[in-house]
Amino acid sequence: MIRNIIQEYKEIFLYSLIALFVGIIIGGIDALFGKVLLKITQFRGEHAILLVPFLPIAGLSITFLYSYFSKESIKGMTLVFQTGHGDKERIPKMLVPLIIFTTWITHLFGGSAGREGVAVQLGATVAHTIARKLIFLNNPRILLVIGMAAGFAGLFQTPIAATFFALEVLVSGVFLYEALLPALVASYTASMTSHLLGLEKFSIDLPNTLTFSSELLFKLVLLGIIFGVVGGIFALLLNLCKNKLTILIENPMKRIFMGGCILSLLFLLLHSGRYCGLGTNLIQFSLMGEQIYQYDWLLKLLLTVLTLSVGFQGGEVTPLFSIGASLGMVLGSLLGLPVTLVAALGYSAVFGSATNTLLAPILIGAEVFGSQNTIYFIIVCAFAFIFNGNKTIYTAQKRFNFFTNENIKL
Repeated sequence: MIRNIIQEYKEIFLYSLIALFVGIIIGGIDALFGKVLLKITQFRGEHAILLVPFLPIAGLSITFLYSYFSKESIKGMTLVFQTGHGDKERIPKMLVPLIIFTTWITHLFGGSAGREGVAVQLGATVAHTIARKLIFLNNPRILLVIGMAAGFAGLFQTPIAATFFALEVLVSGVFLYEALLPALVASYTASMTSHLLGLEKFSIDLPNTLTFSSELLFKLVLLGIIFGVVGGIFALLLNLCKNKLTILIENPMKRIFMGGCILSLLFLLLHSGRYCGLGTNLIQFSLMGEQIYQYDWLLKLLLTVLTLSVGFQGGEVTPLFSIGASLGMVLGSLLGLPVTLVAALGYSAVFGSATNTLLAPILIGAEVFGSQNTIYFIIVCAFAFIFNGNKTIYTAQKRFNFFTNENIKL
């Protein structure tokens, strides 16, 4: 009995020690990726009219790179989930440079995509590669979770939210407690490393100006339901469009070129590049009380779905943040609530709904906007999670069914 306990503590210490080094490596890669991406975003913003018309050509180069160097790597997050579930033995090492370079290309020429997918994929791949070298490890899946947490934390510098995201996202409804401490170590290490290397954290400290009442509770529940439905719609449309477009246009070169032509035209016609890239402009407009159109969130949603469906690379989370924030500003005005706070609630809740996670979006709210409004984030994110229709942007994510005591594919 005592021997088993000692052995368990030894394993926790070993994984935490490995997590320290994993966090440093991934934090460094995140810093490089993130800083270059910010420069690219700034450059494209200044020259959108010149760059966006070349989006179809950029799409062809992305498809060529994957077909030439590693066709399997195009599966991206699906590979990470399959490996985490034990359905696949390895993630190709080429995934890391491919996802980084193709995401840079996507953003340089105006594709509406995010960066979280890149961070999580590169973190998981680096950690998984290390795990395959350390044959004495009893549970290499823990290192995969550690890598996912470090990748997310290094880029967004929200280590607690990143930890809980990695622990709950593989199987919705199941929390991987055994990886908690090493994931925290990796997350904080990656976050501090990327910060020391010059990558800045986005945060706004919002004051609590509300008085809790039954009327406020009703409005918060309503917001949660709306954000949940929107996140679920995003996930549903993304999966549906990917499947339909793959069937309609089987050749990936044709699919991304034709999609790029349509997208470049739309990006230029719709406010000259307003909906290109990450969507950080919409986040800033929403949280700073600047001009937001009532349709901003919808156009950003549709253009992001089309960008990712035809084959451009990047994540979904930052666009989800922007969709939620811009929708929140509109809803805040309609419900007579502080628009900045509702934008922040949408920022977190739409992300949680689309990823089918609960704890991570609440903690993102606390880490990005301050802990003084945590109760509002709990209520809104909980109802968003309940009303997302069990939809998720991660097609390989599983859900634990408490009635059958089994993991089921969503």
